[in-house]
Amino acid sequence: MSWRDLVGSSTLDWLLEDDVPAVQAFALRRLLDRAVDDPELVAARRAAMRCDPIRSILDAQEPDGHWDPPGPGYYPKYTGTVWQLMFLDQLGADGTDERVQRACDYVLEHTPTSVGGMGAMASTWGNQPPPSAAIHCLNGNLVRALVGFGRLDDPRVEAAVEWAARAATGEGVDRYYRSGTSGPCFECAANDRHPCAWGAVKELRAFARIPPRRRTPLVRRAIEVGVDLLLSVDPATAAYPTADRDSKPSGAWFQLGFPSAYVTDVLQNLEVLTELGRGRDPRLANAVAWLVDQRDADGRWHNRHAYNGKTTVPFERQGAPSKWVTARACAVLRAVPVPGGAR
Repeated sequence: MSWRDLVGSSTLDWLLEDDVPAVQAFALRRLLDRAVDDPELVAARRAAMRCDPIRSILDAQEPDGHWDPPGPGYYPKYTGTVWQLMFLDQLGADGTDERVQRACDYVLEHTPTSVGGMGAMASTWGNQPPPSAAIHCLNGNLVRALVGFGRLDDPRVEAAVEWAARAATGEGVDRYYRSGTSGPCFECAANDRHPCAWGAVKELRAFARIPPRRRTPLVRRAIEVGVDLLLSVDPATAAYPTADRDSKPSGAWFQLGFPSAYVTDVLQNLEVLTELGRGRDPRLANAVAWLVDQRDADGRWHNRHAYNGKTTVPFERQGAPSKWVTARACAVLRAVPVPGGAR
């Protein structure tokens, strides 16, 4: 059974409708392999910049590139500067737009720490986040966005990549911090100093966006550390280390949603593993089967974590059939063996 057989033509047609041009562009490129200069794809991308949520996010931007309040931009969640840049990337915003580039400039001026990693701290004008604020989930999300917006060769992005890789492998790290990244293999203070699979997913997404020929040996080793962590348990169970080793995995793992902030879910775990070429690993079989079972009777996936009321503008309705979740699920199913007995 192919992924098209599984999802059906009506679902693909739904994704290709022009009412949500950002999804239409995603489907044309990621599901139908249209060339970047394909006229229909170009038109969809241009339309997406004129439509919500991208339009309202950019309309709320201040002239110097930040979203209120000024400063490092981690707070308030999820309307601060760093979140807007992440969401613009996830929405497929045009990286050549000068407003997007101003946002990149602002983040690169205000969010890196002296050790290179991006720091999560309250928005206080003029203060640089301390090294103890560097954390994998924020760093991974921002580096992925910055690379996607053409900033791979910026020395500050290179420093953030270097920090992430060294922190993950433990190579050449002078000090870990109890209040942030607290040890190798994605150990994190927010996870009681245990390896954090959420942080690993975000950093691997950043590494995955770096063209393979541009990945240093250090980055390749960090990728293996992260992949080993994510495949150390069945991804369908998400039974990764938690602050309380006897507690159950966070329910967020099983609430597929869009956009994605610092938490992650089974779908995003599958996304990054397939993006890194592990789509045919048999250890993904249960997670793929679980993903397939989340479809509704019409063959569509729902948005169970939509951040309604928390973002600058609504993205999708909580609990409703989701074009974004469906499109992303279809992209994963293209890259994995599809369960033959699925409906």
